[in-house]
Amino acid sequence: MQFTITQGLVGTRPPVVKPSPEVLKFLGEEGMRKLVSDHYDLLRQSNIKGLFPPTDEGFALAKQHSADFFIQICGGPDYFNQNRGAPMMAARHQPFRITPEARRIWLESYMMVLKPLDMPDDLKQSFWNYLDIFSIWMMNTQE
Repeated sequence: MQFTITQGLVGTRPPVVKPSPEVLKFLGEEGMRKLVSDHYDLLRQSNIKGLFPPTDEGFALAKQHSADFFIQICGGPDYFNQNRGAPMMAARHQPFRITPEARRIWLESYMMVLKPLDMPDDLKQSFWNYLDIFSIWMMNTQE
């Protein structure tokens, strides 16, 4: 399977398609939480680790919020809305410097956890397609 990163311009919001609900059905909530946790563990060691909470408690909470978001976006319970309100993810990321390079590192870290995942390629592709385009929305600075 080929994971490609779409070129995106800061400040643009290309149309994005939510991942197939089958992704969550396949992984289950715990599997989705593990996927997100594994991703965050890579990010904590990456060149963009400064974008994430430095304490173990804060980092665990960030993992939970992200997993809640992806569970919800894949058709599961609206945990994110219940705990944090409407997602408004671009606004939530505005305080952080999300550059094209930071986006690339974030996506490459997802590649690393998705590639070995025992999940059908069509479901991986559906999830990847969402990550790829959704992440363009988060970029807020060129440098």
